Amino acid sequence: MVSNHQNSHPSCDEPASLVRTGSRDRPQGSFFGRRKGHRLRPHQNDLIAHLLPRLGFDPAGIGPSGPAALFDPPVDETRIEIGFGGGEHLVAEALAFPRTGFIGCEPYVNGMAKILVQIETHAIRNIRLFAGDASQLLACLPQASLARIDLIHPDPWPKRRHWKRRFVQDATVAAMARVLQPEGEFRFVSDIDDYCAWTLTHLARSPDFLWLAERTADWQDPWPGYTMTRYGRKAMREGRRAAYLRFRRERTTA
Repeated sequence: MVSNHQNSHPSCDEPASLVRTGSRDRPQGSFFGRRKGHRLRPHQNDLIAHLLPRLGFDPAGIGPSGPAALFDPPVDETRIEIGFGGGEHLVAEALAFPRTGFIGCEPYVNGMAKILVQIETHAIRNIRLFAGDASQLLACLPQASLARIDLIHPDPWPKRRHWKRRFVQDATVAAMARVLQPEGEFRFVSDIDDYCAWTLTHLARSPDFLWLAERTADWQDPWPGYTMTRYGRKAMREGRRAAYLRFRRERTTA
């Protein structure tokens, strides 16, 4: 997923590229992992070339009015989904909430191509796409400009030496707290017990977030209206049960 070195501080000035895959072309703070997989079909290549530039944006260009200004027609609030994969959850949310603006962050070219096909098919107008580092995007957003951040089945980076690559770190928790509105939410889904425990630990030591679970079902069952992703269905078939964690951004007290 996202680079989160403790010594790395993403900046709005750092460039981001969808198609540069060589390590020498990647800016500091870029995503780890593959950026391109199977060969794209001709129509997918056409969408990457012509539709993606209309939906993409430069985070450094987001002004004081916040990410809501990216959308036309206007939206009532803005959410982000980090690493949307095939786009099933993000597309379902955008269709269900047409007055909400959605920003999808995904470095994987094939995932971007898949969601572009769905956006075209359903004529979706309330999705914008960012192909770079989600930490960089958060750094460019004004304070309290998001209603929700979703992280659905992220790469768990299971080896200890790779834990620094997990998206959830103290620095990103602080970044999310800054950009979320009071009572906004961070939602996390994973079928990897270790990453769920890691996330709970990091969010529990933040004074800015409250875990919303009051009973076992609150984290064992998906929240109402949740759209199961292809990966989530595969995990269920293979006997892996996901945890569905919701954290509320607390109001700042004087």
